[in-house]
Amino acid sequence: MTLLETVVIAFWAMLPAYVPNNAAVLAGGGRPIDGGRTWGDERVLGDGKTWRGTAAGITAGLALAAVLTLLADDVGAALGFAVPAFEPLAALGLAAGAMLGDILASFLKRRTGRERGAMFPGFDQLDFVVVSLPLTALLATEWFLEWFTWDVILVIVVLTPVLHVTTNVVAYKFGLKDEPW
Repeated sequence: MTLLETVVIAFWAMLPAYVPNNAAVLAGGGRPIDGGRTWGDERVLGDGKTWRGTAAGITAGLALAAVLTLLADDVGAALGFAVPAFEPLAALGLAAGAMLGDILASFLKRRTGRERGAMFPGFDQLDFVVVSLPLTALLATEWFLEWFTWDVILVIVVLTPVLHVTTNVVAYKFGLKDEPW
């Protein structure tokens, strides 16, 4: 596999995990997942993690995976190499894993005394990867092993922070986020 093929496959395969957190920001609001509960003196998750945002994020990831699956053969033919078509459980693992990773990051931020929106370098950029990849491997093992080679995983770990920071800066400039990270 060439470097270009590896980068394209990594990006394509992760799109259903890249989109949910952005969709959650756009659709968020409503009842917080933690219901306002605290652990010690801190909220369990905070107001930024809502049922509506989580559902919208997972739905967006699943919808995108469905569209990418419809396009996979044609895109692969145009590129000259195959790109993943998503099995339903793979799509669920990527989309739900991304949201669970973001929820876990909020939980850890609260435990370390960070406020909503505070920087958590490294973790902010990879939280959804850390959960979505193992969950996908668990739910769709054969599909995962076919597409997520070590080279693809390495590209994801390098590419994701760059994409994450870039999209956050753009969202900040458009007034969709309060912080540029």
